[in-house]
Amino acid sequence: MKPFRLACVGILHAIRTERNMRLHLISALLVLIFSIWLQPTRLEIVILIAWVVAVISLELMNTAIERTVDLVTEDVHPLAKQAKDVAAGSVLVASIGAAVTALIIFGPRLWNMLY
Repeated sequence: MKPFRLACVGILHAIRTERNMRLHLISALLVLIFSIWLQPTRLEIVILIAWVVAVISLELMNTAIERTVDLVTEDVHPLAKQAKDVAAGSVLVASIGAAVTALIIFGPRLWNMLY
């Protein structure tokens, strides 16, 4: 139970300290609301869940990398900057993939409801 508890402490820390983590959780809540409202297929729900989990997991890893780099050096070092930028880039790539997927799944349903 201790590893599970410590993992939860880490997740809660990221939620409390990282604005982007909170934005990702708000996005996940919006996906849930749209899913209840627009009723995607089971496969589409699985795909959406996979994207939500991927983005949140990558945001957690990004936070861990940022903390580790900060622990190793307080200097502005080109490699430290690259490590942080690449980690943030991985979250951005996943977020774009998630957004495009959500548009593909929800877009036509919304379009049909509005027009």
